[in-house]
Amino acid sequence: MKLLTYKINDLETPQIGVLQNQIVYNLNVCFGNISLIDLIQIEDYQDQVASFICNEDCLKHDINNIKVLPTIPKPNSFRDAYAFRQHVATSRKNREVDMIPQFDEFPVFYFSNHNAMFADGEDIELMSDHFERLDYELEFAIIIGKGGKNILSLDADQHIAGFCILNDLSARRLQMEEMKLNLGPAKGKDFANVIGPYLVTADELESRSIDTPFGKKYDLQMTCYVNGELLSEGNAKDMNWTFAEIIERASYGVELFPGDIIGSGTVGTGCLLELNGTGKRENPEYKEKWIQEGDEIEMQIEGLGKITNKVVKSESNHSIIKLKK
Repeated sequence: MKLLTYKINDLETPQIGVLQNQIVYNLNVCFGNISLIDLIQIEDYQDQVASFICNEDCLKHDINNIKVLPTIPKPNSFRDAYAFRQHVATSRKNREVDMIPQFDEFPVFYFSNHNAMFADGEDIELMSDHFERLDYELEFAIIIGKGGKNILSLDADQHIAGFCILNDLSARRLQMEEMKLNLGPAKGKDFANVIGPYLVTADELESRSIDTPFGKKYDLQMTCYVNGELLSEGNAKDMNWTFAEIIERASYGVELFPGDIIGSGTVGTGCLLELNGTGKRENPEYKEKWIQEGDEIEMQIEGLGKITNKVVKSESNHSIIKLKK
């Protein structure tokens, strides 16, 4: 199933729905005033939804007549992992440092701002400092459907409600400066993440799943276009750490909750920082590319749809870079 959060107009309370053949069936009519987080905790909700949308009287909309919201507009938490070895190794090689051996020992993640979620189709207004080497990051994410603590990777896939596309926007100047202090990425990452366009349940991806001793991987092509130009291309199956292993790590000693979001980290070639570093290493005359005001970023993942966003600059001239002592 493809589940989403949406509005008909800006004044309306957010609604939840299921998408089928370009038609969105409103699920609040069936389940009451609940959110998508509430829905995915109902044990047999998929059977109930399938039965409900066969009803001729249910409320439905053309997908083009609604305003899609972030799949989970206000998640409880947002963790972003570092699961693709190609991205990590290439980025370190571009900085002329060795691959860090700890990458192969355990999956690592950081917490980012769960209150800075944007939706497919939404313009993203950024401050001037964010455009100092502004970057996208091509990722996908899971939504936790069943909470738990000390979850083993053997069982962890059962805790995943579904998958979304994730664009982790990054202000590289802010990120690189503050991470010299061995903290962060903080202000380099906390201003915008795009999650959407909908939550795709695991059963829809079963034919593309790859069983491993440590949980499932998925054979899904991933691409990113900027202003229509293909810049990044990879595959989700190249994750060196499965989501099951990341859940095992994340849940150690702490409770995960339904609605928590966990990102995969950047796929190989999936950001301009990596592409620029490789380009400069291979050709000293290479000219760096960064996201500019007015650029449109489109990400596609097989089976998960696509998200498209334009970045615009705020009229405010406030700058934290100028406030440095």
